[in-house]
Amino acid sequence: MYGTPAPLSANLGLVYEPSVIQGRHIAVADLEQVRQLLAAHPDWSRRRLSQHLATLWNWHNPVGQLKDMAARTLLLKLEQRGWIALPPRRQVPFNRMRHKRMPTPQGLVPESPLLADLGTLLPLEISEVSTPAGTRQRALFENLLHRHHYLSYRSPVGENLQYLVSDRQERPLACVLFGAAAWQCADRDEYIGWDAATRSQGLHLIANNSRFLIAPWVRVPSLASHLLSGIARRLSRDWQRKYGHPLYLLETFVQRDRFAGRCYRAANWRRVGQTKGRSRQNRPGWPALPAAHQRRLSLPLAPALSAKTARRLHSFAVP
Repeated sequence: MYGTPAPLSANLGLVYEPSVIQGRHIAVADLEQVRQLLAAHPDWSRRRLSQHLATLWNWHNPVGQLKDMAARTLLLKLEQRGWIALPPRRQVPFNRMRHKRMPTPQGLVPESPLLADLGTLLPLEISEVSTPAGTRQRALFENLLHRHHYLSYRSPVGENLQYLVSDRQERPLACVLFGAAAWQCADRDEYIGWDAATRSQGLHLIANNSRFLIAPWVRVPSLASHLLSGIARRLSRDWQRKYGHPLYLLETFVQRDRFAGRCYRAANWRRVGQTKGRSRQNRPGWPALPAAHQRRLSLPLAPALSAKTARRLHSFAVP
């Protein structure tokens, strides 16, 4: 029977700190409830257990969707720490991003060189295309990033917004993707005034600009900074509409051996510091990237967000 890999008294002391896992405070009663669930249903799959646990805890996102995937990740983390033992996997997890086939946009995409002044292309059409899936605009967004971004692209993870930018003649110019913020970044956390517990409560209020592509055939001075400024002004409203909560800060990482980050500075982003070159999750034991690939963190300087934003993010405290 699955449940407790060690006596309760052997491990529970750490939970009283308290432990914040997957954005939730896990107290002794919570852990005992999970253990009892596992003991009462040894024949349930991990998927069914996570769905039931999310329902039991009334764990929903701000727009009312059940956070069963968050519950599953929480169970995995509890098992990794030795608190519980989950039933064996019933099937090997399918990596949808690794096996995803990039959609081919319908119709021809003009790729002839475009050299112009920004004013001749206005007004720009900035379309948020993350939903619904299967549209021509969504396919074009994914295809352009996959083919032309130096990091390529498969699929976003977690909350995200995807912007496809076209000119007045409907010619595609750029793709901009915002997604989940980096879990740990010492310079950012110091800038805001976060400790680990506060960060776990407020991280969803920051978005990361993980992909920014100006199509390689487009040469338009000031286009990049113009887009960064324009999207930053609407991003929080779009996020609120889709996910039920606003954003207060944006971040990005500029790979210094490739880019200087001038367009971000021109759009009033601030260099806050430099990363240690680790992955987004910063897992212990993972090697750092070589020094040439370390990246710098930037945050926006929008006047309406600066001081107020810092206070808002710093206000998250663990009871």
